[in-house]
Amino acid sequence: MDDGELPPSRETLVHQLYEAAELEHTLMCTYLYAAFSLKEGVEEGLSPAEAEAVARWKRAILKVAIDEMGHLAAVWNITAALGASPRFGRSNFPLDAGTLPAGIVVKLGPFNADVLQHFIHLERPSTSEEPEGAGFEGFYGVEYKRGGMGRTLTPMGVNYRTVGDFYERLGNGLKAFVAAIGEGAVFNGDPRLQLSQDEVPLRGARPVLCLKTALQAFDAIVAEGEGAPAESKTSHFQRFIEVREEYNAIKAANPDFVPAYPAACNPVLRRPPKPEGRVWLENEEAIATVDLGNACYGVMMRMLAYAYGLKSPSPEKALVVDLAIELMRAGALYGARAARLPAGPSNPDCHAGLSFTALRDSAPWPHGTAAWKFFIERLNELKEAGDALAKCGDKRVLDAARMLDALTARAAKQWESAAPTPEPASIGKTTLILKVPPAPPSVKKNGMEIIEGEKLTILYEGKKCIHTRHCVTEAPGVFLANVEGDWIYPDQMDVEELASIARECASGAIRYRRNDGQPEEAAPLVNMVRTREAGPYAFRAEIRLDGEPIGFRATLCRCGASKNKPFCDGSHHDIHFDASGEPETGDRTAMLPVRNGPLDINPLTDGPLQVRGNLEIMAGGGRMVARVTSARLCRCGGSATKPYCDGTHARIGFKSS
Repeated sequence: MDDGELPPSRETLVHQLYEAAELEHTLMCTYLYAAFSLKEGVEEGLSPAEAEAVARWKRAILKVAIDEMGHLAAVWNITAALGASPRFGRSNFPLDAGTLPAGIVVKLGPFNADVLQHFIHLERPSTSEEPEGAGFEGFYGVEYKRGGMGRTLTPMGVNYRTVGDFYERLGNGLKAFVAAIGEGAVFNGDPRLQLSQDEVPLRGARPVLCLKTALQAFDAIVAEGEGAPAESKTSHFQRFIEVREEYNAIKAANPDFVPAYPAACNPVLRRPPKPEGRVWLENEEAIATVDLGNACYGVMMRMLAYAYGLKSPSPEKALVVDLAIELMRAGALYGARAARLPAGPSNPDCHAGLSFTALRDSAPWPHGTAAWKFFIERLNELKEAGDALAKCGDKRVLDAARMLDALTARAAKQWESAAPTPEPASIGKTTLILKVPPAPPSVKKNGMEIIEGEKLTILYEGKKCIHTRHCVTEAPGVFLANVEGDWIYPDQMDVEELASIARECASGAIRYRRNDGQPEEAAPLVNMVRTREAGPYAFRAEIRLDGEPIGFRATLCRCGASKNKPFCDGSHHDIHFDASGEPETGDRTAMLPVRNGPLDINPLTDGPLQVRGNLEIMAGGGRMVARVTSARLCRCGGSATKPYCDGTHARIGFKSS
């Protein structure tokens, strides 16, 4: 029997899926490392034309890295579908020969011609003869090949020439196992444990339920990236080829062109037992930066591992995945900063770089309060380190510190409401209800005016008002326009009519509380958001903003210019914001099983609105655009795929505060 034709078994398949996870994981890190090293703008020594080209390359490499994240999620989902726990760990860089398939060398290196050729070689189709990049061939002086073991109960790695070959063998093994014991027996994992696009915006995060969906996941990995046909114009292989062609053209025109900082090959934070092929960092600021970036990466992996033990739909699962994604964003800023810092006196011509140090074991914490206490402890440690490092004044470090501050606060505030309610103890607890004294006719509290009427109390939050003047034109006897002092008189109108007008306040600046025993305002039967022409988002739902209930109506900024973010303040008029309120209807229009319920809106630091919950996205004229349970809505004003985020916020330097 060929050493690749292992007898089909669950243990063998899981072993191979673990190798696939390590492969996608390590490739993702190498691509990110190269992208972090690229220079940005003329202020870093590039001409305007060169800066434009290098920015394109960075976007291309980052998109490939994001694809690898999607591939990793697909492999994790297949593993979970087989009933196993996914593999979150990996070996540290540089990898020893044989850790991954024969001929594959993985190490961290800055962007240059050799590293780019290495990427092309890794992503090549089976028919390609693209050579390995200089310095990557025979990393240890020999080309390692795994020896054949024949039939063994212990799962062994197999030889394969390309990554595409590997996935083909993995798919064949899965088909053989299904043929041997049946599809139902093979795919016995709970699909609710998998990651879906409801939790993470990755194409690879699709449920794996059967052989067909598993093979589709493998095919997508190959077609999109490793092993795609040579003629595939959108494959990773072709994207890197295009970067190489443009790089060679610019280099020919300007032989002194250097698009990246000389980040270390395989940086390490302590003196390595095997110094060959590694750079020991000695610069104190570089060490602190890399250490914090690595810690962000490590906590991110712990959180993703934890998420795979939670069943969807789950607010807790959504929260922990959101926090992991934000940690990755912060870690990327530290990675870019590290590439701009000197490594130390022993390597005077070399810069630092994020080493992606792997935890000794990334196994998930047991679910429950202890895990969240750990996460919050760890996030506070990261926050403190980020605040200390921010004293250097570097823009990237300051932005990362703000992200860590925001997500630490979010975790502390939201985890209790997101986690399942524990079973009540056998000894009952008494609920203490305090009666507050009657409110005075008019008071101000935390920016809210509370005006007490006989049958209805008006609550007015001026910071939310977008001045559509609906209130002063429909109820001029209650809401007095252009007056000094008191201007709201709830008893000057029939209570039902006044309640109806209050419910028409799209911004939620006007709410009410009944004093006559009649029902309070009810949550909408259908959660909706309308994209207003050249204006804000108008939400109607049971809204929780950053975990806090804020009522059933809100208008949130989408132009990026509001001085009261995330709320609209009318700045779209001042900047002449030009955005259609009639986005095209997409393919996500299937009726949702449930159309109402809580809608969680979390404005990400310097990023989009992360929305989770049942939601119907409507054009300003009322046409259906999409029905979703999770979306990232642009709020920088620059996305080319409005209303959805396309990452433009990072490119244009959008600030959420």
